[in-house]
Amino acid sequence: MRGQPASAPGFVGGDPVSAIGRETLATFQALQALDPLVYRPTTDLVYPEIDFGLGLKQVAMLIKAEVGLEVAALDLGGWDTHFAQGGSQGLMASLLAQLAGGLAAFYTDLHDYTDRLTAVVMTEFGRRARENGSLGTDHGHGGLLLLLGGHVLGGVVHGLWPGLADGQLIGPGDLAVTTDYRDVLGEICLKRLNNPSLEAIFPGCPVQFPGICR
Repeated sequence: MRGQPASAPGFVGGDPVSAIGRETLATFQALQALDPLVYRPTTDLVYPEIDFGLGLKQVAMLIKAEVGLEVAALDLGGWDTHFAQGGSQGLMASLLAQLAGGLAAFYTDLHDYTDRLTAVVMTEFGRRARENGSLGTDHGHGGLLLLLGGHVLGGVVHGLWPGLADGQLIGPGDLAVTTDYRDVLGEICLKRLNNPSLEAIFPGCPVQFPGICR
């Protein structure tokens, strides 16, 4: 059987599969040497002592370790505030404090890496604009996305504010949807991940860039 010579470009020791295997094992060894429990941020900041905070700390650790991480996804649950939601205090305020505290620590920890960082905060559903009979809010249409990173055109609210008047709400108290989340994610995929295959990622959706990052 004739094969490509061992000196051909891209071959290590004449076997490309072995080369990939060695690179994979080297990555595994680097990951095994990392321990989020002993990881120390660059400053005296403190991540929230919850799963979300630990997850952010792990992501920061992997970014600094240069192991090739490109995308990470984390969940912060508990947003089904159908009852006793609260206002400036209570369940909702506590959740927002956890989210804000985690993101603030994460961004501060990665201060020297912000040019390579784009964080997206989004929800799978919105909440009603009006309180229900249990002092909470039910699932609704409109919501919001938060973006954080060195290439984000920040300091402004992008998109249109639909308003809260009776003629501006949709159905029984829902915020109107003015921006498709796929437009935001599509722009990030192209501009930050260098992935132009938006038709394959969002089939049937003609992505329109809202101009949220450079």
